[in-house]
Amino acid sequence: MAFTSANSLLQLKYSSHQKPILNLRRNIALHHHSPGNPSILFRKGFTHQSQRQFLPTSKFRVIRAVAIPLEPAPVESAEYRKELAERYGFNQIGEPLPETVTLKDVITSLPKKVFEIDDVKAWKTVLISATSYALGLLMISKAPWYLLPLAWAWTGTAVTGFFVIGHDCAHKSFSTNKLVEDIVGTLAFLPLIYPYEPWRFKHDKHHAKTNMLKEDTAWQPVWKDEFESNPLLRKAIINGYGPLRCWMSIAHWLVVHFDLTKFRPNEINRAKISLACVFAFIAIGWPSIIYKTGIMGWIKFWLMPWLGYHFWMSTFTMVHHTAPHIPFKYSEEWNAAQAQLNGTVHCAYPQWIEILCHDINVHIPHHISPKIPSYNLRAAHKSLQENWGKYLNEASWNWRLMKTILTVCHVYDKEQNYVSFDEVAPEESGSIKFLKKVMPDYA
Repeated sequence: MAFTSANSLLQLKYSSHQKPILNLRRNIALHHHSPGNPSILFRKGFTHQSQRQFLPTSKFRVIRAVAIPLEPAPVESAEYRKELAERYGFNQIGEPLPETVTLKDVITSLPKKVFEIDDVKAWKTVLISATSYALGLLMISKAPWYLLPLAWAWTGTAVTGFFVIGHDCAHKSFSTNKLVEDIVGTLAFLPLIYPYEPWRFKHDKHHAKTNMLKEDTAWQPVWKDEFESNPLLRKAIINGYGPLRCWMSIAHWLVVHFDLTKFRPNEINRAKISLACVFAFIAIGWPSIIYKTGIMGWIKFWLMPWLGYHFWMSTFTMVHHTAPHIPFKYSEEWNAAQAQLNGTVHCAYPQWIEILCHDINVHIPHHISPKIPSYNLRAAHKSLQENWGKYLNEASWNWRLMKTILTVCHVYDKEQNYVSFDEVAPEESGSIKFLKKVMPDYA
C-alpha cells in the first residue's frame, strides 16, 4: 500500500535504539611477568602510568588476564530486542537477516499453493465487501445521530475492503483473467475516487524500492534540510507527521495521482482512462447523492466513510514499514531481502477489521511476493513463521505502537534512523509533546 512523504506538503525520533556506549573509566596498569602470561595490575585511584615504578608492589593485587568474549551488538541481543519490543509496542522485533540471504531464498521457501489464484475465493472477497458496505449504508440511514460514528467506522472499514480488492487486481493476483482484473480494480477504486492505473504505477515502485531513501513511495522519514527550509512548511510537517498522520494519505492521493507529469510516456494513456472514470463518478455520483439526500446526506453517506477509509489507508501503511528500529537505506547499501522481510511489520488487528479488509495487514508475505493473493496471505505467513520466524517484526495494534510512530518516527538520521520533532525543534513541536502526554501508553 503506497503512501506519502513530506513532499506532499511541499506541493499543496524519539530516536531509535542508540547503541549503548560502555564507558569504562578504570585506572589500570599492565605488567607482563613473562611473555605470553600477562597480568593486570589494578589499584583504585591509580591514575598516572609513570608513577607505577615508584609504588611498592605490596599495594597492588595481581589479577590474571582472562579472555572475555565481547557482548553482541544490541540489535543482535535477544534481551535488547525484547526490551525494544516492549518499549515500542511490538510483540517481537526480529533479529537482523544475514546479508547472505536473498529474496529468492525466502520466496522459494514458500509453498507453491500460496501463489495459486482461486477465482471463487477472489469473488468471495467482492461479496464480503459489497455486503458489508451495503450494510454500512443501511446503518447510516437508520442510526440516530449518536450512533453515526459507529456506522461510519463500519462503513469506512468496509469500503477499505474495496481498496484491497483493487490492490490485488493491481498486483495481478485477483483473477486469471487480466482484463477482468483491470475492470474490477477500476470499479473497486471508484467509491474512493482513486484513479486505479496511476495508483498502480506508483505502488509498484513501493514494492521495488521498499524502505529505500528517496525512492520508496510509501512513508519516508522527513529530511532535516526540508524540515528547516521554511517555518510555515515546518509547522505543516510537524502536524502532518504528528496528530494528522492518520489522514496524511489524503495529501498523497491529491498530489500524486492526478498529475500526469509524474508518469512515464507509456503510462499516460492508461492514467487518462482511470482519471476519466474517477471524474465521471464525481460528476454523476456526487450530484445523485446530493439530489437524493442533500448536502448533509453527501457528508453522511460518502464523505465520512471516505475519511474512515483514509484513516485505515494511512494507519495500515505507516504501521507496515515505520518503527524506530527499521532503517531506511540509500540504494547502494539497500538489500531487498532485509527490506522486505526485516523492514515490513505484521500487525494483527481486531478480527472484524481483518475480515472486512481481507487480511491486508498480514503484510510480510505480501512484500516477499505481491503475487500472493490476499486470501492466501495467512498460509504464507505461517510458512514464514516456520522458516524465518526469528527475523520477523510482529505486533498487535495498540496505543503504544501508535504513540511510538506518531511521536518518534520523524526526521531521518543515519545513525539513529529517526529523531523526533521535539528534539529537532522543541519550541515548535507543541502538538508532539501534547500527543506524548495524552496518548495512552499501554500495549
